[in-house]
Amino acid sequence: MNIENKKTVFRGIVIDIEQMDVEIGVKGRHTFQIIRHPGGAAVLPVHGDGTVSLISQLRPAVGMTLLEIPAGRLSPGEPPIECARRELLEETGLRTQRIIPLGLIQSSPGVFDEIIHLYAAMELSEGLAEPEADEDIEVVRVGYADLLSMVADGRISDAKTLAAIFRWHLLQSSEMSRDA
Repeated sequence: MNIENKKTVFRGIVIDIEQMDVEIGVKGRHTFQIIRHPGGAAVLPVHGDGTVSLISQLRPAVGMTLLEIPAGRLSPGEPPIECARRELLEETGLRTQRIIPLGLIQSSPGVFDEIIHLYAAMELSEGLAEPEADEDIEVVRVGYADLLSMVADGRISDAKTLAAIFRWHLLQSSEMSRDA
């Protein structure tokens, strides 16, 4: 990839925007604006009885309250797994003894370089939630069948949450077929 005229056109609190000219094969040089983000981690809390904890919070960008898994932005140099543990505790009050990687997602690679690392948390214990000042979070615990219904009917629409649930479901399905 041949890049020229790369410059930062906006520096924000959470994101920066870079503009650059990129040569696209025989199609020539084109200008792109890319949103730069430090990345994050998200975690699906799975309780011993098979229920899952989600969080409900207002998302001003879409003007809606969404059901999501706990997630947050990586601090500089922070390992994604530690970010997942931190966000789980901050947003739900839950601690985990066992955390399982579920891969990563690129949320919108056409314009956004954000990578979100996904995890499932098991062997959970209750602690004290400490949401950030700009977070008004309600923890919602749902059964697994209800969770899948919420995915199917669109009550859960957040991409990272959908990806984590899908990957968890596939992992559980493959383990059940292996045990059969």
